[in-house]
Amino acid sequence: MKYKNLHIIGTSHIASQSIKEVEKEIAKLGPDIVALELDKKRLAALLSDKKPEKIRVKDIVRVGFKGWLFSVIGAWVEKKLGEKVGVSPGSDMLAAFHAARKVKARIALIDQDIEVTLKRFSQELSWGEKWNFFVDIIKGIVFRKTDIGFDLSTVPTQATISKLIKKVKKRYPNIYKVLITERNEVMASNLAHLFLKYPDEKIVAIVGAGHETDIMKLVKQKIRE
Repeated sequence: MKYKNLHIIGTSHIASQSIKEVEKEIAKLGPDIVALELDKKRLAALLSDKKPEKIRVKDIVRVGFKGWLFSVIGAWVEKKLGEKVGVSPGSDMLAAFHAARKVKARIALIDQDIEVTLKRFSQELSWGEKWNFFVDIIKGIVFRKTDIGFDLSTVPTQATISKLIKKVKKRYPNIYKVLITERNEVMASNLAHLFLKYPDEKIVAIVGAGHETDIMKLVKQKIRE
């Protein structure tokens, strides 16, 4: 997806196809800036060889129990799915980071601070969504029933993404707002800022599949404002 000197590439965080695609596109485009769907904490965690720190009560208090629990469950699910396809979660972003280094591009971290996102998750999660979340986890873990419907090793098609997003929006409206709507707004603002600050430089943004269309629309709106 392209607008002038801005290219946005949608990836899957556990798809081998995404790793190859970001490496190929960054090498081909030779950008001045590579923008990643990460914040400082998540990039540091991806680059670190250290084991995750032990759970601290102050961390739970800072982001809220629901946000903390979601991050733990989410990381576990993503890890299990990654093991299925032999790709570690976040490999697409890590590949983009190293590919950017190879072409001497600057790195821009455009996502919202993870602690802000988790805190918002704790504030917004409704009782109905808690129940739906519990039911879906039980279906996936105990009964091994999921509605993924696509090959995990590839980036899903736009039609599949739209279908999944529609389901999330209906079943988890507040989670959708926190994890997608609010973060799209943050990432679009950061990209628009880069675009206006460096109008003659080529920018390649790597974001999760499903974010790119709305982010590009928002970027164009913000540039025109």
